[in-house]
Amino acid sequence: MATRTDAPTRRDQILKEAARLFAERGFHGVGVDEIGAAVGISGPGLYRHFAGKDAMLAELLVGISDSLLTGAKRRLAEADGVTGPEAVLDSLIEGHIDFALDDRPLITLHDRELDRLRDADRKMVRQLQRQYVELWVGVLREVYPAVPEPSARSAVHSVFGLLNSTPHLGRPGSLPGRAVTAGLLHRMARGAFAAVGEV
Repeated sequence: MATRTDAPTRRDQILKEAARLFAERGFHGVGVDEIGAAVGISGPGLYRHFAGKDAMLAELLVGISDSLLTGAKRRLAEADGVTGPEAVLDSLIEGHIDFALDDRPLITLHDRELDRLRDADRKMVRQLQRQYVELWVGVLREVYPAVPEPSARSAVHSVFGLLNSTPHLGRPGSLPGRAVTAGLLHRMARGAFAAVGEV
């Protein structure tokens, strides 16, 4: 998938519209003709870019898991020796909030359609997600060294649940504004981590 600074390719446009449509109506409720119409090409024209809907779903779900992990690794590398663990944790939270607010259809898609992936793709998603969690666990335990690893892992999963609840916050226009919502989510995530640090 393209980074936020890249101009979207036709392939990226197809994936974005497929994610939106799959999230709105379910994977089986959307045909290739509808996805093609959303990006201005014929349904059969999609097959120049993807083998089919299954390939789109796999690229969306594997792609976002890979993107989250890559982004988190980049944030850690940028902070290496420059900032302390508190700032690194804040940076990780900010990155995940960006995902949670900007890619809400992918959260819905993951929740509903992960089991539709081929075994190999589903295993890849899970592997990437485990690496992402462990990266967070390592940073969290630098901030709160007394927290046992299992408690840190539970806290990370709980905060992901909080941040990934954004599709349930209402329609995008009904939120108090991106900056306000991001600030609220950040404070709640830090509060949850502080609570586990007190145990």
